[in-house]
Amino acid sequence: MGETDLDLLDRYARHDAEDAFAEIVRRHLGLVHSAALRQVRSPQLAEEVAQSTFLKLARHAREFAAGTVVTAWLYQVTRREAIDVVRREARRQAREQIAPRMDAMEDVADWTHIGPLLDEAMHALDEADRSAVLLRYFENRSLREVGDALGTSDDAAQKRVGRALERLRGFFAARGISVGAGGLGAVLSAQAIQAAPPGLAATIATTAVTGAAASAATLLSVSATILAMTTLQKSAVTAVLVAAIGFAIHEALQNARLRALNQRLEERQAPLAGEVQRLGRERDQAVARQASLAEELSKARKNPAELLKLRGEVGALAREQKAAGEKSALSKITSDPASRKAMRDQQKMSMGALYGGFAKRLGIDPGTTEKFNDLLADTVMDDIDLITQALRDGRSQTEVRQIFADADIGLQAKVQALLGDEAVEKYKAHTQNLVSDLTAAQFAGALSGDGPAKQAKQEQIRKVMMEERTTAVQNAGLPADLQLIPMLNFANIASESEGEQNLRLLDSIYASVAARSSSFLSPDELASFQSYRTNAINSSRMALTMNRNLMAPLSK
Repeated sequence: MGETDLDLLDRYARHDAEDAFAEIVRRHLGLVHSAALRQVRSPQLAEEVAQSTFLKLARHAREFAAGTVVTAWLYQVTRREAIDVVRREARRQAREQIAPRMDAMEDVADWTHIGPLLDEAMHALDEADRSAVLLRYFENRSLREVGDALGTSDDAAQKRVGRALERLRGFFAARGISVGAGGLGAVLSAQAIQAAPPGLAATIATTAVTGAAASAATLLSVSATILAMTTLQKSAVTAVLVAAIGFAIHEALQNARLRALNQRLEERQAPLAGEVQRLGRERDQAVARQASLAEELSKARKNPAELLKLRGEVGALAREQKAAGEKSALSKITSDPASRKAMRDQQKMSMGALYGGFAKRLGIDPGTTEKFNDLLADTVMDDIDLITQALRDGRSQTEVRQIFADADIGLQAKVQALLGDEAVEKYKAHTQNLVSDLTAAQFAGALSGDGPAKQAKQEQIRKVMMEERTTAVQNAGLPADLQLIPMLNFANIASESEGEQNLRLLDSIYASVAARSSSFLSPDELASFQSYRTNAINSSRMALTMNRNLMAPLSK
């Protein structure tokens, strides 16, 4: 026998074993997606429900008691998530076709009549009967397997399944749908689970795991946007999203203002993929045109007038290609005012999340906070241009450091002018400690114990992280305020050697933190921290490379 669902969840919870969670998703995605689709009546919304359901499973992986039927748990959570989505969509868009329909049914026992009412009927069953039906007909397990899962005999399982079917028949009969117990069982086995879209399992397994790891930080939500984007759009937007130690963050937006902003951003990002594709076509066409002109030039050498004309065209084309090559794919995109504004709005939302605690502690009024977030967002957009310029000019690691050190001094001067002398020092301290704060917050979900015990461990990790960071930076002879969150230090993107050096420094800090944390973390927690360390470094390296490629001049 392979691992049970509870075995897989335990292995995932204890060791961050992503393969274990991926297997859970593979086993149950059909059930979850089908149940969601029946209730929300929209493939896109069904994928959203499926993702949020497995995200909750990842977060609660440590909490499952022995004997829990994971199938039943997922089914119930899916129903609740679907209800929330239906209510949200009904309020926002008044899309009545999403709401569960209660149309009058004819006396015909087919899926078109049973399907729309199935989940309501299942909810009317008690937990044990519901689990029995789910295992027997939704997952097509044998009576022995049903009995094993429910902790009972084959005969008892058969009786429970039969009793549950009778109750379902009664539910449908009360609504004018007549169906026999055998016919109902056959319909459920054949129709209850529909194949989920290809690739959805891999997407959910990845986003649920990373979302659970990062949820404690609660910095930024782009889940709805990411689900709706093409690969090219994801690449373009990822380049300007502030990532906390390279981890993607998938948490639902918690207030109407942010939801509305997120919706506007989605609408503005539609041109990005087309723009990237257009740039590629233009380059291909230019190359083809240059080859054609060269051929015509060769043929026209005997005609001086034609020769001069063609030479002029070739020269103009060469100048055009040179000018285009000096810009990055991202700068081409952001030359469009609407696209640039969309990216800047995302930066403002991201930086506002990262510095929200700082603004609150400082007691800044809303108007000044808005100006502060605007300043940070504008700085990020300016730094993106600096990266492209540094990559175009082939700047050395030392030169890149100086470029962004000067840019940071300029930012601090603007912060000082806006917030005052005392505030700028607190801003510098907050920025310097971001890597320690976020590491402790992101790892909090892997800590065991009650609330106060977890909080104490989290604070200890934060303290040790701050101390080891200070020591490592000092020993390396680097500036005390060096930003160690890879994607917040733009020199890491502008210089591959700078990025690798800082990643090695961050990894050494994590190693020191792990060694010191053995005095207050359990072996399982230490193993989880080592996994966190590996994932953080690898994810950050991939993010830096992708951003560097997107911001580099096209001629590179």
